Amino acid sequence: MSKNKNNQVSEDNFENLEEALSKTEQYIEKNQKKLSTIAFVIILLAVGVFAYQKYYKAPLNERAQNQLFQAQRYFEKDSFNLALNGDENYPGFLDIIDEFSSTPAGNISEYYAGISYLRIGEFQNAVDYLEKFSSDDFLLSALAKAAIGDAYMELGDTKKAASSYMDASSFNTNDFTTPIYLQKAGLAYEMLGEYNKALTAYETIEQDFSKSAEARDVEKYITRAKSMIK
Repeated sequence: MSKNKNNQVSEDNFENLEEALSKTEQYIEKNQKKLSTIAFVIILLAVGVFAYQKYYKAPLNERAQNQLFQAQRYFEKDSFNLALNGDENYPGFLDIIDEFSSTPAGNISEYYAGISYLRIGEFQNAVDYLEKFSSDDFLLSALAKAAIGDAYMELGDTKKAASSYMDASSFNTNDFTTPIYLQKAGLAYEMLGEYNKALTAYETIEQDFSKSAEARDVEKYITRAKSMIK
């Protein structure tokens, strides 16, 4: 391409850019009020979110944390009814959930309430509260899932129990808790007559968690499951 043609292309590109900038300026001039309103709304929303977090949610969670302390003390002493319902001076987990459901303290109260109900034999309530609980802590999530499995076993829903134990085994894989959940899942699968799934759970313990306490006698479970597979 000749030098003249290159110059012509550059001039054309410059003219196109100049035309686009001109159109943008015209659009801004015509819609200045609308654009200003949009910018104001965005700033207002950002300020609102900041104010909500700093002046409402943070103090709310601090209040919830302060009230949570005594309920946790009762829980640690195995006083589960007091932990759930509180006393004359302090609220229990159920009150904290009702009043502070949107806070981290309200969320952890769901876990404590579920475990408390499990300990006093109210298994459906245990499931209901534990299923509402959520956490980024893999260990706590696994404990909650396993507790749901225990509650379902007590309720006679062995299929859901097995599924919950398997879910629990997938969180925070480690040599201590994972083989416990896998063994529980295997036993539940055996009760369901699903011996292939039971065998898979037991063999996972043998192969991947050979140093665990559950691995010491897992061979008898493997042998039993194999004998039932036709």
